[in-house]
Amino acid sequence: MQSLFILNDPPYGTERSYNGLRLAKAVSKQSGQQVRVFLMGDAVACAKAGQKVPEGYYNAGDMVKMVATAGEVGLCGTCMSARGIDDDELVQGATRKTLNDLAAWTAEADKVLVF
Repeated sequence: MQSLFILNDPPYGTERSYNGLRLAKAVSKQSGQQVRVFLMGDAVACAKAGQKVPEGYYNAGDMVKMVATAGEVGLCGTCMSARGIDDDELVQGATRKTLNDLAAWTAEADKVLVF
């Protein structure tokens, strides 16, 4: 079973991306599950390396890395460019993708969840 999570919200200020990443991580631990996460809009900032957050607060970059080790994480390249984020600024396992990649992932997925 393949699940696709599409995240749109920024990493902080709202908990939608946080909850999407938490659920993606939990689903990836289930037997027979494959997980893909696509970050678009302000959600591309979730995958920016070097995030400094207060002690005890979640780090979206670390969460993206955890999901990437169990599945795939793609970022909208246009959204990255619009926000001045380069490929070398991404956490390990996150990669620039295109809308065509998202279309293919959507067609291949058994379930699509949008946050």
